[in-house]
Amino acid sequence: MPGSAATRLKTALNRWRDLPLSIKDGVLAGVVTLLAFAPTVAHIGPEIGDLPRREPGGADAVIGAALTLAMCLPLAVRSRMPAVCLSVIGSAFAIGQVLSYPDTFGKVGILLALYAAGAHLARFRGGLAAVLTAGYAALMVALHNLGSPQRFPDFLAFYVVLVVIWLAGTGVRRWRAEEAERRRLTAEVAAAAERARIARDLHDVVTHHVTAMVVQADAAQFLVDSAPERTGAGLRAISDTGRRALTELRALLGILEATGESRTADRTPAMGKVADLVEQARLSGQPVEWTEQGERLPRSVDVELTIYRVVQEALTNALKHATGNPTKVLVRHGEDHIEVEVVTLGPAVGSTATPSGGRGLTGLRERVRMLGGDLISGALPDDGGFRVWAMIPGGST
Repeated sequence: MPGSAATRLKTALNRWRDLPLSIKDGVLAGVVTLLAFAPTVAHIGPEIGDLPRREPGGADAVIGAALTLAMCLPLAVRSRMPAVCLSVIGSAFAIGQVLSYPDTFGKVGILLALYAAGAHLARFRGGLAAVLTAGYAALMVALHNLGSPQRFPDFLAFYVVLVVIWLAGTGVRRWRAEEAERRRLTAEVAAAAERARIARDLHDVVTHHVTAMVVQADAAQFLVDSAPERTGAGLRAISDTGRRALTELRALLGILEATGESRTADRTPAMGKVADLVEQARLSGQPVEWTEQGERLPRSVDVELTIYRVVQEALTNALKHATGNPTKVLVRHGEDHIEVEVVTLGPAVGSTATPSGGRGLTGLRERVRMLGGDLISGALPDDGGFRVWAMIPGGST
């Protein structure tokens, strides 16, 4: 039961928090008005004049009730029209002090209106503060001339209380502005990161498949003259590569068009597709040896996509710069990480493939580091080959 009560209370608070400010202010104005006329708490409220009280009755009772309502009902617009709210309530408060009407809980409205002005007033804040200060000084002089027992330190202390309440509202206003700016900057950073991620995916997809198609087309040109019976196989490989490229590009476009929850999970290449990358490279004339060690565990989408992209980029570079050289792909599964190594043996050879833009490995390294992993790439010391190695953290899901 206690847990259920706490849950209901939390739900109620969340619903209250989500209500429009106009409704909240209306409820506040109604509650303060009711308390101002409730016998138990009606006499509780801020007081500064301490003049001899009028005896309630007749016209004075009507005027007193009107002043009380004037200090309560404007709270219904304290967020939308804070200056108007504070002006009306402040005037009613001052009149009540000068005419020495009985204490009322409605005088709390001056404190609530001051806070609202500090929190919601956007323009003419300095001017309103100067007018209020001048009005308070005039009220202080009037009360003193009417015989108020309060002295200057008392009036000053009350003024300081009012200033603190105003500043409290101002602090909340600044906090809200800073929070809004923080959310805006967070959204901009997230959007920039998403653009960078999509750019990396487009680079990986387009570069890999176009490179494979160029290499396959070059090979098909030679086959037309030397082995025409094999030309069909080469053209089918180009067609298959193009279809894969279209499939992945459609997936990226689907992510760009998606609204609400991301649809990456059902479109992202998974570990099972690494075999397709190897087979595609083989069809392009690249001798690839693929080894997989350890037990394949279910990983997050980001981890599986990164593994796929590491192999894809390394095989793309092998097709570009070392066409026909033996290439070894190793994927080693651990409980908490996956190790990927792609080694191309032998020196680089000339290729008519698309030129490199120099951003593939750089973007890949950023992708791996975003997951807390590391990627190392470089030439082998002995035979002039090239090695790409990545360690990608990622426990099973």
